[in-house]
Amino acid sequence: MAGHSHWAGIKHKKGRADKQRSKIFSKLSKEITVAAKLGDRDPEMNPRLRSAIQSARSANMPKENIERAIDKSSTSNSVNFERMRYEGFGPKNIAVIVEALTDNKNRTASKIRTIFQKNGGSLGSSGSASHNFKQVGIIRINKNEISEEKLLDIAIDSGADECLLIKDIHEIHCEKNKIYEVKKRLETQINDFISTNIEWVSINNQIISKENFDEIKFFLDSLDNDDDVQNIYTNFKIGS
Repeated sequence: MAGHSHWAGIKHKKGRADKQRSKIFSKLSKEITVAAKLGDRDPEMNPRLRSAIQSARSANMPKENIERAIDKSSTSNSVNFERMRYEGFGPKNIAVIVEALTDNKNRTASKIRTIFQKNGGSLGSSGSASHNFKQVGIIRINKNEISEEKLLDIAIDSGADECLLIKDIHEIHCEKNKIYEVKKRLETQINDFISTNIEWVSINNQIISKENFDEIKFFLDSLDNDDDVQNIYTNFKIGS
């Protein structure tokens, strides 16, 4: 995870054991339902829903699960999910941002605060940790979908800021308010996307030793295992 701030992104979730699959699908389903409820139920008319569906397909979610999540948007009028952001500091003083979708703010805040406290961290107020990050639009594509040269040409033409190859994944970075504009241009050449998100990328890294990694991993996995938590960002980097 050195050098990147998104913990438990889709590319990490895909490699998890089968026992985690239902939890992953639950989080992706919630995002699909909320996206469909807030906008058009037609993915072609709703970029956020289209991106949520593409992420679900990348995680191998069955088609019927996706359709069920969309249908739920019209039958769950009594349940209103809110997007919440929590900030704080974890073990070894790493900065952490947690994004959640919840129908009970008090429950979620209490659970997240407990996880921080049990792991030697502390939950802070809004802005306490986010100054260590910047928000960036990030689109991920499997490297087999398109050549690096061709993708770079499209990315430049669409107004993206950066095009990286990280292991087997192309990452296109752009200004957060341009993400769907860039995505629309990419969709003319690419069918399958891993994920499309506005993410918090660290600008002030906290260096930790390899010996402390397991402690931090346990903390971050504990957060990720909470049903309300959708995304986790941190600024730690493992020192040499």
